Amino acid sequence: MARYIGPKSKIARRFGEAIFGPDKVLESKAYPPGQHGPNQRRNKTSEYGLQLKEKQKAKYTYGILERQFRTLFKKANSSKGVTGEVLLQLLECRLDNVVYRLGIAPTRSAARQLVSHKHITVNGSVVNIASYSVRPGDIVGVREKSKSLEVVSNSLASHRGGQYSWLEWDSAALSGKFLNRPERTEIPENIKEQLIVELYSK
Repeated sequence: MARYIGPKSKIARRFGEAIFGPDKVLESKAYPPGQHGPNQRRNKTSEYGLQLKEKQKAKYTYGILERQFRTLFKKANSSKGVTGEVLLQLLECRLDNVVYRLGIAPTRSAARQLVSHKHITVNGSVVNIASYSVRPGDIVGVREKSKSLEVVSNSLASHRGGQYSWLEWDSAALSGKFLNRPERTEIPENIKEQLIVELYSK
């Protein structure tokens, strides 16, 4: 199972955003990594550079590598609707992302681990594929044997329910219903998806 396992704070500093969640390093070092980071001259980035940076940001944010990302783009490009918006919707439909959005896990990487270790169910059946595409009406929950996991209880304790309009959380059953694909205005990620479309359209 391919995933990025390198230094996350360095990546977050490169983009100047806490794309992996709250980061104390980013707060104290709000400049690019490297020995010249604090004094780095801001040269004008090319159009291609901006497009590539946006694609990389999206990939790191959702925790997927190039092959999966390109496959999702092709699927979005052949679907009805605005390609960039459909791409973000497909990313939001990934099971690991839904688990994160529901507050079952504190980060997407933690959500991915819960899924791969068979702690998560979809419509009552265990699903251990992080890229599984959740459909409207699906119920995503915590497996009965896993409800006492410390990482789950701690995450839910610090999570504010009802944060996302396309998800409905049942605190008693520790499960959430995926109501519909979110509109672009509802997705909080700071990603300029049109730049990604332009990059792949070359």
